[in-house]
Amino acid sequence: MKGGFRQSMAWLHTWSGLLVGWVLFAIFVTGTASYYRANITGWMQPELARATPVAPTDLPAVAQRAVAYLETHAPKAKTWFIGLPQADRPLLDLFWRTRPGEPPGHVLLDPYTGAEAAVRGTRGGDFLYRFHFELHMPPLWGRWVVGLCGMIMLVALISGIVTHKRIFADFFTFRRDKAPRRSFLDAHNVTGVLALPFHLMITYTGIVTLALMYMPWGVTAAYKGDAQAFFAESGQITAPRLPAGQSAALAPVGPMVERALATVPETLERLTIVNQGDAHATVVAVFEEPHGLSHEHPQVAFDGVTGAVLEVRSGGLEPAAKTFTTMVGLHEAHFAGPALRLLFFFCGVMGSAMVATGLVLWSLARLPKPEARPSLGLRLVQALNIGSIAGLPAGIAVYFLANRLLPPDLADRSAWEIRAFFAAWIAAALIPLARPHRRAWSEMLMLVAGLCLAVVLADVATVEGHPLRRLGDGAALFLWFDGAMLALAVLFAVAASKVARHRTPARRRAPIFSAERARA
Repeated sequence: MKGGFRQSMAWLHTWSGLLVGWVLFAIFVTGTASYYRANITGWMQPELARATPVAPTDLPAVAQRAVAYLETHAPKAKTWFIGLPQADRPLLDLFWRTRPGEPPGHVLLDPYTGAEAAVRGTRGGDFLYRFHFELHMPPLWGRWVVGLCGMIMLVALISGIVTHKRIFADFFTFRRDKAPRRSFLDAHNVTGVLALPFHLMITYTGIVTLALMYMPWGVTAAYKGDAQAFFAESGQITAPRLPAGQSAALAPVGPMVERALATVPETLERLTIVNQGDAHATVVAVFEEPHGLSHEHPQVAFDGVTGAVLEVRSGGLEPAAKTFTTMVGLHEAHFAGPALRLLFFFCGVMGSAMVATGLVLWSLARLPKPEARPSLGLRLVQALNIGSIAGLPAGIAVYFLANRLLPPDLADRSAWEIRAFFAAWIAAALIPLARPHRRAWSEMLMLVAGLCLAVVLADVATVEGHPLRRLGDGAALFLWFDGAMLALAVLFAVAASKVARHRTPARRRAPIFSAERARA
């Protein structure tokens, strides 16, 4: 870190971006896809297109069927979670835990018959969503890793702002016909500056949403380790009740659902039944958050034995809690309509491109002379770049492809889809180690293009209700999804073609963030 302040910031920007860049790219890509999490899940369960929507007036009877199933199949569970049918997912989604150390139970039911729904097992968009902040690791470890990377990302953004003295001029500069390093630098600047407010917002709010996990000491000291009491006092949940230790039958939940629907005008999302079978059983009706920045769910709590209303939580959060829920709302963009959600999506794409071009820039700036061989460290970085920038999209495409090609009744099907995702990603990361660098780029990018095209072909071939097979009579979701995959196939094919045609001219090596660059 020699030189002036801006040179030091350039050094910090370069190395902080490289150290976590590959993880940040995965976080950005999967987070961007999560803006359409429900749509991805709907596409990966095409059977839902034939399901009958549930009217709000039918919810009391539907909830009662869910309780009947749980009483039979999970009588010893302390807590039942009942996801009620929604417009985009007209099924009962039941989840329960029996005791620590035992795998949780999960099942999808037909809301009108109470029988297990005939839909393929898949994690759908939820896998990409949770990978975004857990990396498919144990939740605590994954969130710590993502949080650390987010903090380094914030450092890289701030140091990048300080480094780029001509930040507004860079906004309007993109020289695609110049040398690769200059073109990538311009692309890095444009994607970074154009969506800079989004990058700062999404990074900061992502850290804040998990702040209590990173810094729990204030809540631990003030509430003697009782985090539930903190969330209840701040207005985020209804007050929990300890078990009474006396057996008591659960009252019918249908009337509770009717009363909850009459109390809160929002869409009822789920029921949480705690301490069922106990005299202090509690039924909590949780509603969709109102359409606004704050991510807060109105809730109505009932005594599970008498059916009496215990508490109604609908707004009125304390200022600190309101600030926190607003940060969560900004990050997840549940408030966004179709146009704003699309804008968030494109900003996420630019964030992914910003990270990807930054990683490529690092290796371009350190290429040896034409007659020299690259060092082992540079070769490793180049392979990791290909394995991330091309390998992750290849893994996602294989994830979608597995959803269409695996037998619908395969045991543990959702786990096999995830295994296919990681197998493809690992293979894509290893192949570049055995191929010349430029050929590896063009071959892997073309492979991703082929996989995206294969997803479209498999979708049309395997889904009987596809609009292209029924002359426009099927669900439009399949057309939108396939159109997006075709666009990605074209994008990766064009990139592969440009890489294959390019010839590197002889040049004198110079670091990308040199003193001359800092003085520009």
